Amino acid sequence: QGIVAQADDGVVICKGLLDGQPAVIAAIEGGFQGGSLGEVGGAKLASALELAAADNRQGIPTPAVILFETGGVRLQEANLGLAAIAEIHAAIVDLARYQPVIGIIAGTVGCFGGMSIAAGLCSYLIVTREARLGLNGPQVIEQEAGVAEYDSRNRPFIWSLTGGEQRQACGLADALLDDDSVLIRQQLLQFMANGLPAQPRHRRSQHMLQRLRAMDSTSQADAASARQLFQSGAHP
Repeated sequence: QGIVAQADDGVVICKGLLDGQPAVIAAIEGGFQGGSLGEVGGAKLASALELAAADNRQGIPTPAVILFETGGVRLQEANLGLAAIAEIHAAIVDLARYQPVIGIIAGTVGCFGGMSIAAGLCSYLIVTREARLGLNGPQVIEQEAGVAEYDSRNRPFIWSLTGGEQRQACGLADALLDDDSVLIRQQLLQFMANGLPAQPRHRRSQHMLQRLRAMDSTSQADAASARQLFQSGAHP
């Protein structure tokens, strides 16, 4: 298929200390095949989270940080990639019972597909204004619904709906920061110090369902109406 391989399969795993505390960091390289996840990279990420959970069960508090720059599953790997992402989901939920799993979306690739679900499962999610978060990417939506419905070349439109500022305003991210590594690190350490949230985002599904049921599906949604919809009820 003319695909150039990479030794680390686009995923880099580190284990060390963050502010003196043991931690695991997983970074997805958005420049390699669009940050897509396949069998090998997915197994690396899932295994790192599983080992962190094992450390916690052995009395070694170990949170995790995931840097999301990914378009989701690597299509040419089909079910192997999908299975790997499912394992990542399970590993995040398992580890998040003990210590925070903190996601960061900072770059221009964004976070889409099954990995957007992984971001939603994190204890805390940090985004920048340059970040994007969505289940389907703009090109996929345009292909299925048509350019009149969703123009993937209209960058202001795309960021107004799936950009970091909008996602944080709608309660899908916990912190909106400038694209500054010092600020992101400070917020990361603050979330680590906070410990586990009182109610993880993935446990707030009823709130989100109530908001969706309140939506008027007969009118075209836009950024302002989406923000108003999700801000109209207090987040639990």
